[in-house]
Amino acid sequence: MQLIKTGLCAFGMSGKIFHAPFLKEHPGFFLSSIVERSREESEEKYPDAVIYRSVEEMLENADLDLVVVNTPVQTHFQYTKMALESGKNVIVEKPFTVDVSEAEELVRLAEEKGLFLSVYQNRRFDRDYLQVQKIISEGNLGNLKEAEIRFDRFRTEPSGKEHKENPEAAGSGSLHDLGSHLVDQAVQYFGFPEKIFADVFSMKGQEFANDYFEIILYYPNSLRVRLKSSVFTKEAHYAYAFHGKKGSFLQERTDNQENELASGTVPVYGQDWTLPLKETDGVLNFLNNQKETERILTSSEPGNYMNYYQQVYEFMVFGYALPSPAEEIIKNMRIIDAAVESSRQGRIIEFPEL
Repeated sequence: MQLIKTGLCAFGMSGKIFHAPFLKEHPGFFLSSIVERSREESEEKYPDAVIYRSVEEMLENADLDLVVVNTPVQTHFQYTKMALESGKNVIVEKPFTVDVSEAEELVRLAEEKGLFLSVYQNRRFDRDYLQVQKIISEGNLGNLKEAEIRFDRFRTEPSGKEHKENPEAAGSGSLHDLGSHLVDQAVQYFGFPEKIFADVFSMKGQEFANDYFEIILYYPNSLRVRLKSSVFTKEAHYAYAFHGKKGSFLQERTDNQENELASGTVPVYGQDWTLPLKETDGVLNFLNNQKETERILTSSEPGNYMNYYQQVYEFMVFGYALPSPAEEIIKNMRIIDAAVESSRQGRIIEFPEL
C-alpha cells in the first residue's frame, strides 16, 4: 500500500482527537512529523513522528506529501499558504479561513501549484447528519418546507481561549466555530440559498466573541432553513427538525465519536468502531398514501471519521473524489460572511447567482 507521509501542524485537542489517531491507524498514512512548540506529548503514542518546534521548521526540513493545518483559525491562511508554497497538499481544519477573500486566495494558489486543498468538515461523517440525509433521500417527507439544524451547548463560563473568545480576533466566536458545521450541512442538504437573515451576538457580554447565532436561509419553493446555536442551553433540543408536505422527521444529535476519542478509544480501520446506540434517536411521522399516519422511532447507523481520511487516500492514490474540496467550502464562507453583515445591518441580504 502506498504510504502518504503526513505532517501535523499542532498537537492540541484537534490533533490528539480528530487527526493523529486516524493517521496512525489508517495503513495508507505515515504520521511522520508533528509540531509541538514546547512539549513532547506526542512521543508516547507516536514515537515514529519527528517533533518540530514550529510549522516553518517542519515545512523546511520534513519530507511530506500532506500537511494538516489544525492551528487556530487566525493562522489558517498563513500556514496553509506556506504549506502550498512549499509544494505540499493540505488539509485545513474548519473554519476554512476568517473570511471569503482569504479562502479564494488559497484556492487560487492551490490550483496554480497543482496541489489539492481540502477542508476537514468531519461532521459530514456524524451518524445523525447521515441519518437525516438518508431520510430526505427516501422521500417520505415530501417537498420540504421548513428545516432547523441546531448545535447547542451549556458553557456559560469563559474558556480563557483568546483565539475563540476575543471579539477583536478575526474568526473568533460560535458563528465561525460551530456555524461552519451547520452552514456546511445546510448547503449539503439543500444547496446554496437565495438570501439570508442572521442574528449574531454574545450572550456573555460584549467583551466576548459571539456565542449565539440564529440564521435563516431562504430557498426556492418557500423553503426556510434555520441554523441556530447557543451556549446557554441546558436541556437539549432535537438537533434536526425537518418538516415537509407529507410529514416530519426529528433527529437527536447522538454521534459520540469525539467523546469516545477523547476517552482514549482507538479507531479501527475498515470497520465501525464506535459504541452502538442503546435507544432510538429519531422520530419519523408521515402520511402513507396520503391517508394513514405512520409514526416510526428510528435508530441511526454509526458514523466514522476514518471515512474522511479514506476518501483523501483514495483521491491521492486512485484519483477518486476529494472530500470537501476547498473550492466547495468557499460557498460556506460566503454564507458566514453574509451572516456577519446581515446581523450588523439588521436586514436580509440577497446572494448574487453563483
